[in-house]
Amino acid sequence: MNPIILRTLSYGMYAIGVRGEQRPSACIVNTVVQITADPMVIAVSINHDNYTNERIKATGEFAVSVLSENTSGTVIGALGFSSGRHADKLANVNYKVLREGVPVLREDICCWFLCKVVNSIETLTHTVFLAEIRAGSDEYKGTPMTYEYYHRVIKGKAPKNAPTYQIEDDQQDTSPEESYICTICGYVHDDPQHPFEELPDDWVCPICGAPKSVFQIKG
Repeated sequence: MNPIILRTLSYGMYAIGVRGEQRPSACIVNTVVQITADPMVIAVSINHDNYTNERIKATGEFAVSVLSENTSGTVIGALGFSSGRHADKLANVNYKVLREGVPVLREDICCWFLCKVVNSIETLTHTVFLAEIRAGSDEYKGTPMTYEYYHRVIKGKAPKNAPTYQIEDDQQDTSPEESYICTICGYVHDDPQHPFEELPDDWVCPICGAPKSVFQIKG
């Protein structure tokens, strides 16, 4: 079977906030689904190597911020392409900390909810946490960002720890021969209206915030 057909499944974009050992932390996931309505239980899939996985297992709690289509690519890059073990991923992100010590984003989200783990399932690469929603927004606003929107409009890539990562992403890229690729997150700059060579020296990758100097010609 061609794994690309799995892209027909629907995914969203979410920031999972946790209580870190030194500071609050968060990561980006695309696999959050509702399991039951009463009680309200969701499932979230997180790679074994992620600091977020470690902290959920240690504390039993996490928060979900549902990203909207207005969420900046730099916010997604900051939370999705580095580890909270060694960096303050939220340093340049507007967020608040709930009483439980877990962070939720303040800007450009549709809603948020606080979750308590009730069970978990281990796979070869990921933990699927089952969690009951204990609190959250009274209403939602904006349009939730889908994973398809993230790829098509923001031109984001899936990190290798994402459950939907496919190596074929690079092999099937149809960008122009003289496009430039970020060696950190895989973002491809191929905007004919703004050639890469004419971008200012302080320009940064819109996905992960890496400097212009880390880009290489793709072709």
